[in-house]
Amino acid sequence: MIHLSDFEKNLLKIVQEEIPLNDRPFKGIAHTLGSTESKVIDTLKDLKEKKIIRQISPIYDTKSLGYDSSLIAFKVNNNIEKVAEIINDHPGVSHNYQRTDDFNLWFTIAVPPDSELGLERTVQLLAEISDVDDYVILKTVKLYKIGVKLSFNDLREKDTVKKDDNKKNNINLTDIDKKIIKITQEDIPLVEKPFEILAQKTDLPQEYIIQKLHYYKENGVMRRFAAILYHRKAGFKANGMTVWNVPQDKEDEVGYRLASFRSVSHCYKRTTNEKWRYNIFSMIHGKTKEELEGFVSEISREIGVKDYKVLYSTKEFKKKRIKYFSDQFYKWEEEIRNGRYTGSDIKG
Repeated sequence: MIHLSDFEKNLLKIVQEEIPLNDRPFKGIAHTLGSTESKVIDTLKDLKEKKIIRQISPIYDTKSLGYDSSLIAFKVNNNIEKVAEIINDHPGVSHNYQRTDDFNLWFTIAVPPDSELGLERTVQLLAEISDVDDYVILKTVKLYKIGVKLSFNDLREKDTVKKDDNKKNNINLTDIDKKIIKITQEDIPLVEKPFEILAQKTDLPQEYIIQKLHYYKENGVMRRFAAILYHRKAGFKANGMTVWNVPQDKEDEVGYRLASFRSVSHCYKRTTNEKWRYNIFSMIHGKTKEELEGFVSEISREIGVKDYKVLYSTKEFKKKRIKYFSDQFYKWEEEIRNGRYTGSDIKG
């Protein structure tokens, strides 16, 4: 673990919460820290070089952009590396991990609103191409929390949870909106006036870009504009996707209870089926496995739910932001229709 100064810790805490949407965002952060704009920018650059910060950009809401998405679990018993490689090739796959379960390959996937295949058929084709033993599609029914903010010392520290995260305003995205989202979803330039550079790429005024970003945030298209960290480099080496089998009449109570902890970055109610009975998913971050499991055991007793599992990631195959409105989605579907993969790709 890399040692961080108090200034770095305080800066990371701020940038994980929100980057100000104005023409000099780092100047405002510097004022809050009693520092200078240049020191903030230089420190952020250094934290990126040390791979503490993964990316600083808007976190757009997939559903609000019209994309259909889901968490998928594959049961893979042959050549998991190759299966992961094929899955990763889909442009809508943002996360892909090997986990400690019979369903051992877990990934999130999104497809655009005008996809010819759609989500279910895309997943079916990936399963067939990969020759997996089984799979489950676990769609989000309700979101209780999403937001990785690794700035806590105790797993029981509380967080503020908004209970209206599932309420989105339906807005029609114009071609200009799509252009702005396509440009701004990339890493923000670490300069005094980053939005000026983004404006140049879109041939639109800086003030208009900033105004649009505020509009996206107010309407739920953007969750927040913030920094995402590399978990392990930030000291959180035990990251367990904890799944709970919660009675239907207690789902919201348990979901919001789990979401209230800062150590829980993601919490969802998901679909179940005959292959998968766990309906509440909580991503919990701890510094050690013992710390995490002790916390989960305590919470289990407090909420009265004994049927749960902690699924640890044993290998990260992919963690990358989706490039929304990319032509790669349509290129992938065309290549699949043209028979890009064969059984020999997996079986050797």
